[in-house]
Amino acid sequence: MAQKFTFAQREEGFDNHIEHSIRGYTNLWNDVLKISDFFIEDESNVVDVGCSTGKLLKSMIDQSSYAKKCNFYGIEIEEDFFPQFDVDEQDPKYSNLRYFRGDVRDFAFKDCTLVTSIFTLQFIPEFQRRDIIKQIYEGLRYGGAFVFAEKTVSECPRIQDIRTFTYYDFKREHFTTDDILDKEKQLRHMMKPVSRRELMNMCMTAGFELERIDSFWQNYGFTGFIAVK
Repeated sequence: MAQKFTFAQREEGFDNHIEHSIRGYTNLWNDVLKISDFFIEDESNVVDVGCSTGKLLKSMIDQSSYAKKCNFYGIEIEEDFFPQFDVDEQDPKYSNLRYFRGDVRDFAFKDCTLVTSIFTLQFIPEFQRRDIIKQIYEGLRYGGAFVFAEKTVSECPRIQDIRTFTYYDFKREHFTTDDILDKEKQLRHMMKPVSRRELMNMCMTAGFELERIDSFWQNYGFTGFIAVK
């Protein structure tokens, strides 16, 4: 039986692997961190869906003057990340950071001013994504934001073909051809990206208004969005 694929077990480490897999990932990550400054408030909740190593939440706490009076929650289902969570929760510096080890559908979003999800929805079955975005929308305060990034597919076959092969050219700078193809095969049943239009429709179905949804970053087919309640 083939071994279960998990980003947590990459030899080069999760953060390095993502940096080499998505061109401009550091720019996206820094943009999300800067955007968080507009939404972190006293006596509120900030949630990162699919928090992996917890790096984003810890960086928010490190930089924000409001962080000490705000609660931070990371949601992660991959057990290989859990040992780091125990270390973080015992660190006095992150006394207001807690992790929810389980399925995002079982988390109670409440009184949130910011929810982030960086390349997580694409790994959730399509029929569940709308309900999860709805949970997030209902858990946000008015004026709060859902900031998320996803791999998207083009609605134009020719453009999608161009995207795919220029992206492969980039990945071959860091990975072997066999590694690229093996990973794609392992992710075949897990990762199911949709188009920008479909993602925006999911947000509108959840309750977000079209004029309050926009993209703020894109590289190849990877796109960052912000939706404000």
